[in-house]
Amino acid sequence: MLWTIFVILLILWLLGFSLHVGGGLIHLLLVVAVVVLVINLLSGRRAV
Repeated sequence: MLWTIFVILLILWLLGFSLHVGGGLIHLLLVVAVVVLVINLLSGRRAV
């Protein structure tokens, strides 16, 4: 589930970056995607 959210946010960020739409929203999407990735990595290590 987290990987799906991460991929969707990353795709939206790349689309916004290439189309120059959204301004600050682009960077917000990137930050959220990185936070989701970090949470996923930490929870994955804890489960092992």
